[in-house]
Amino acid sequence: MFDMMGMMGRLKDLQEKVKQAQDELQHITATAEAGGGMVRATANGKRQLLKLEIDETLLTPQDRDMLADLVVAAVNKVLDEAGDKGKEHLKSRTQGLLPNIPGLDLSGFGL
Repeated sequence: MFDMMGMMGRLKDLQEKVKQAQDELQHITATAEAGGGMVRATANGKRQLLKLEIDETLLTPQDRDMLADLVVAAVNKVLDEAGDKGKEHLKSRTQGLLPNIPGLDLSGFGL
């Protein structure tokens, strides 16, 4: 028989674990580079850009377009990596809290 009260308690636990894991995302970082390391970007698990490093040899007027392309490439790459790390962190922190119920949508929890 299905234990509705038990399930509600587990959902409450899941919400608390997800909230805690989401708060921890700011401490998870990823770094990516473009142009052979001439541009490096660092972001956290919340997909927020934390740091952008640019090799000073790119700071010339003739390299303006290339610099813009490298910045975009590095930032896009690091945001993808940080997002993946964040998802893995949330998944690992909430694994096993609820049984696998077909059709149960937990997307509202950030999973």
